[in-house]
Amino acid sequence: MTVAEALAVLAAGIGAGAINAVVGSGTLITFPVLLAVGYSPIVANVSNTIGLVPGSVASTVGYRRELAGQEGRTARLAVASVSGGILGAIALLVLPASVFKAVVPVFIAAALVLVVAQPWLARRLAVHHGHPGARHRIVVLGAVFLTGVYGGYFGAAQGILLLGILGLALDEPLQRVNAVKNVLAGLVNLVAGIVFIFSADVAWGAAGLIAGGSMVGGVLGARYGRRLPPTALRALIVAVGLFAIGRLVL
Repeated sequence: MTVAEALAVLAAGIGAGAINAVVGSGTLITFPVLLAVGYSPIVANVSNTIGLVPGSVASTVGYRRELAGQEGRTARLAVASVSGGILGAIALLVLPASVFKAVVPVFIAAALVLVVAQPWLARRLAVHHGHPGARHRIVVLGAVFLTGVYGGYFGAAQGILLLGILGLALDEPLQRVNAVKNVLAGLVNLVAGIVFIFSADVAWGAAGLIAGGSMVGGVLGARYGRRLPPTALRALIVAVGLFAIGRLVL
């Protein structure tokens, strides 16, 4: 990696950490950059997952006030997320690399749709917050588990999926929902990363740069992320996501 490439990966890590703290989909920033500097899709995904863990820790600490009083609920949901994350990571290692290269463009495209639809989703969540009702705990845990599987396998827009699920299931303000989302997405990255450390080819230089950048970004995102223009943020994510699809398909 050249100095310019290293700086690009570091900057991508900062951006991803900040975006993940606010809403999710930071992988759509880092993954295309890793592809652009020459890493294979599998190595890029594995290294990215490991690198984003410190950013998740930083954003969780930044949202600790919103987590107050949600410890028991978060612990129950974490069991589903962790189980799914382990299964998704194993699937990434067991399935042929050709499967990953074939399905990831579909995942990224779906993630981009979620990013674009995020304002509509936020409005829907605001409506539901005012009308709490009985929630089917098994259905919620199952949905969180499946999101964990997805996150362990690839993970782009995992946070947005969790926001949608938890926002409809919990009678809480969106920022408190976001705090739980940060914990669950971070745990998925952590357990998947542990699996990858012992079983996969990791580009440690790239992972280290993303780790340092995502930690800085996680702190900044938790502190200032709510001030970012959402339209500009979504436009950036869509642009790099389309770039990633192009790199994988062409």
